Amino acid sequence: MARKLSKNLVKARALVEPRPYLLADAVPLLQKAKYAKFDETVDLTMRLGVDPRHADQMVRGTVVLPHGLGKSKIVAVITSGDRIKEAEAAGAEFFGGEELVEKIQKEGWTAFDALIATPDMMRSVGRLGKVLGPKGLMPNPKTGTVTTDVAAAVKEIKAGKIEFRTDKTALVHVPVGKLSFDPQKLVDNAMTVITSVVKAKPSAAKGKYIKGVTLSSSMGPGIQLDYAAAEAAGKA
Repeated sequence: MARKLSKNLVKARALVEPRPYLLADAVPLLQKAKYAKFDETVDLTMRLGVDPRHADQMVRGTVVLPHGLGKSKIVAVITSGDRIKEAEAAGAEFFGGEELVEKIQKEGWTAFDALIATPDMMRSVGRLGKVLGPKGLMPNPKTGTVTTDVAAAVKEIKAGKIEFRTDKTALVHVPVGKLSFDPQKLVDNAMTVITSVVKAKPSAAKGKYIKGVTLSSSMGPGIQLDYAAAEAAGKA
């Protein structure tokens, strides 16, 4: 049986015409459709013309949003020696060495949004794949979360650095801010993500790369974007 839609959602959806919108028009429309009593997260979803089953068609990367996400991420750092103090000074909430590895492994502890590790600790961190992998928290050199520059990595994540990657259905789904943001800040953040995804196009991907782009909020309707215009802007 189909789920019955709330009256508020029905009203919100009625504001959105079944056509593609320019990003600059979609953001204020999404804000107008707001009915939830909390500050919703705004999400950007891109459907890509790639086959994620092939490693050479995976789309993955990181980008620092110019206006952040509206909240500071909780960061944990697994390292050793003086870099533990560096992690603390840079603003990491959790930091340590083998004891942190043990806590994650034995307790399944993941009370953080991002995990950074230094190369010397990766042999130990490698044991945490079953806990961290499904949550997308495993440190990776490609995303800058395996590094010797702990302080810089922590500060980037705190400043609004996010990771994007295709899921098994070839979708890239990332947050771009809060619904309370100034409209231009949401536009800037969204365009930064679109530009990064466009630039990350794998050479093995053939045919149309961006097949659809949708902007939505936690409780609000999805708004179809003019992805041809977005892709062109991303290439500029």
